[in-house]
Amino acid sequence: MAVLLVVLPGCAADPAAPAGPGLGPLPAGAVVDYQLGGAYPPADGVAGVVRDRTDSPAADLWSACYVNAFQTQPGARWPEDLLLHDASGARVEDPDWPGEFLLDVSTAERREAVLAVVGPWFDGCADAGFDAVEPDNLDSWTRSEGLLTADDAAATARLLVARAHDAGLDVAQKNAPELTGEDLGFDYAVAEDCQLFEECTAYTDAYGGAVLEVEYTDEGFEEACRLRGSTVSVVRRDLGVARPDDPGYVAAWCPER
Repeated sequence: MAVLLVVLPGCAADPAAPAGPGLGPLPAGAVVDYQLGGAYPPADGVAGVVRDRTDSPAADLWSACYVNAFQTQPGARWPEDLLLHDASGARVEDPDWPGEFLLDVSTAERREAVLAVVGPWFDGCADAGFDAVEPDNLDSWTRSEGLLTADDAAATARLLVARAHDAGLDVAQKNAPELTGEDLGFDYAVAEDCQLFEECTAYTDAYGGAVLEVEYTDEGFEEACRLRGSTVSVVRRDLGVARPDDPGYVAAWCPER
């Protein structure tokens, strides 16, 4: 039977409290809690959190702001002409996340239009006191039915990185190991299930210890801790990134070495 080091949240900080400004880059190997399902008080020993842009950063902890930058959030309203459509005119939907539709970043004009929406969200993250931003779904071209390319993603990423840096935020490369060698300006990486897919080396080669590895299986987590637990941030989360009082909640970090 697999044994996880599960850390239950304590009362270390008020999840609505503003963070102090300028806490610097992702601390290499630090304990980071991935709180995308909703903010909650970090456990004792947690040094950083990742939270949705609609939540507040954690007081006195490194805090990253999650933004869905290449796809829509369910229920979010986007101009129809910025959504990707197939030959039949239907919106292209993420097959794994119903209600999330891909943004059309296939031309320079559309990329600038997407930036005009996402850029102010980055500004809001900075104004709230976040230290970094995590633009999600950089790899949307892999789900685009051939309508988008890796070059489209890279061109969009350069715009987003520049805008985030202008706001004083570090920027994460979220997944897409194919782009780690493209010198897109990212400051660190967030890699989901990279142990499962045997992709972790692509991130550590590019970013060294500035990697947040999120594993969603016991097996991937345990192997990640064995191989990299002392050099990068590794967290085990449930796929729904639930809050502690929600069914299915799982959060664990590597034992100290």
